[in-house]
Amino acid sequence: MDSRLTRLRGQARRGLTAARSRIAFWSRSLLVRVVVLTLSLSAVVMITLGLILQQQITAGLLQSKIDAATVEIDNARQTVQNSLSGADSDPNSLREQLQLALTEIGRVDGSSGAQNSTAGVFEPVIVPSRIGSDADLAVAQPLADVPAELRARVSQGNVSYQYTTIRRDGQAIPALVVGSPARTSTDSFEVYLIFPLAGEQGTVQVVQRTLLVGGVALAIALTGISALVAMQVVRPVRRAAASARKLAAGDLAERMPVKGPIELETLASSFNGMAEAIRVQIRQLEEFGKLQRRFTSDVSHELRTPLTTVRMAADMLYDGRSDFPEYLGRSTELLVDELDRFESLLTDLLEISRYDAGMAELSAETIDIRSCIHASIAAAAPLADQFDVQIVTVLPEHAVVAELDTRRVDRILRNLLNNAIDHADGKPVEVELAADPDVLAITVTDHGVGLRPGEAGLVFNRFWRADPSRQRHTGGTGLGLAISLEDARLHGGWLQASGTPGEGARFRLTLPRQHGGLITHSPLALRADGSAAGSGATPDEAAPVRMMVDDGALKPAPREDELHPASVPVGGATAALISPEVAAAEDQPAAPGAPGPAGGAGAASTDAASPVAR
Repeated sequence: MDSRLTRLRGQARRGLTAARSRIAFWSRSLLVRVVVLTLSLSAVVMITLGLILQQQITAGLLQSKIDAATVEIDNARQTVQNSLSGADSDPNSLREQLQLALTEIGRVDGSSGAQNSTAGVFEPVIVPSRIGSDADLAVAQPLADVPAELRARVSQGNVSYQYTTIRRDGQAIPALVVGSPARTSTDSFEVYLIFPLAGEQGTVQVVQRTLLVGGVALAIALTGISALVAMQVVRPVRRAAASARKLAAGDLAERMPVKGPIELETLASSFNGMAEAIRVQIRQLEEFGKLQRRFTSDVSHELRTPLTTVRMAADMLYDGRSDFPEYLGRSTELLVDELDRFESLLTDLLEISRYDAGMAELSAETIDIRSCIHASIAAAAPLADQFDVQIVTVLPEHAVVAELDTRRVDRILRNLLNNAIDHADGKPVEVELAADPDVLAITVTDHGVGLRPGEAGLVFNRFWRADPSRQRHTGGTGLGLAISLEDARLHGGWLQASGTPGEGARFRLTLPRQHGGLITHSPLALRADGSAAGSGATPDEAAPVRMMVDDGALKPAPREDELHPASVPVGGATAALISPEVAAAEDQPAAPGAPGPAGGAGAASTDAASPVAR
């Protein structure tokens, strides 16, 4: 159940990361932002304008209806006063007079009406004040459609109107009811005209549909126009981005076409000038680098011959030092020691020059890595005894077989051990080995001076020392760890370091067990406290891998804070396949040969018995 929940959480996290990546992409696209913004603003403007127009048109129609109805109610009141000026109080006589007045006003029932009225069709209602309702007179008129509130206002002698809803042919229709009092010499009446608003309602609906269709069409047209305009701006930007990518990939002859508007011509000219300047600088740096590497190689080779002669003479003097005075014997010993260091430096320089020239080759063979560890510890034992440092090993009981270059792995381990002994301050040095079916890892941990924050990315630099004023116990050429890093990268592995001031440092070597294998994790933690998780996580729990392009192939890449200048491939471009939030939570880097985010000791010599530097 726990493993299932863990897998579900991992899948949900990956889905959320993918969704965030898509949203981030769309939010960063200039074309999409312009189109979406134009569509949104156009929709808001069209809706606002449509509402205002609809309100104005509806108010205009109703005001025209009210003005015309006011004229009609005045005419109707005049007609009632003239027709019913001598009305009899007898109901039968009054009924006949009311019917004549209704006919004269213009409409008796719903089938006929004042067709020529400027206010449109209406239905008249006449109510005598002496009769409670038209039912008492048996006159057919729609008195029930007259609102009670309107009748109350008219009965007080006011000319008034009110909107209401009437039903005709089973349908509810909005209507305008206008009422006015009409007084004669014998009686007083209430005259009402009911104006159905079906025509006005239809007009408003037509206006609404027209505004809706027109607004949608206008918004789409504006969106299309904005897309076209944005494309005119985005296209040269994309062209410049494509040229920049080609330039970054090593195509130094890539240039932008200088054509189009003045602004684009200026951009293209500036870009081409920058590209040409970069090309010249890169060519100069390449030539300088070639000269520097050739100079280093030539000097190293040329020094071999005089060094051999000097070595022969020094050995003869050293063998006969017992016949010399004491001060000459001591000088002879110092001369031999410095010649040993000089020979180590020449060896390291030649090895570095091979890496710089791309001439280093890997001679992989199937070995038990434990034998290399035992051999390296045996070689470092005299140095450990000299400084009273105990070497503690934690090795599996079973064989750990891998396809490795024995000479290079042994050189890495000897450098790490000598470096740890030199900085252990007499405390034990721990060597641990762990492996899974694909990867093996070796850690060398000391509990000495450690490293300060910010020194982690410098430990593999050539000739770098954490504290130049600190006296070296074993000397050193300053190239050991730089060569070890190149040896690890040649295997397709990692060489990383971590450390804390006053608590010691740990170096971790991670190598694939199969030649050409891809590393995505390490079986051992990078930090001594285990804060960098190992390979104990299941595939579903493992953090996503960041990738980079190296020699045309997609390979795991380290986090930005774990990059080391020597671990970045020439012309390599990093492509993060995960969000920055997930990248920040990663514990394992994933770049062949990239040192980790922690600090450690500085460069160590390639000779097991030679001095080291931090």
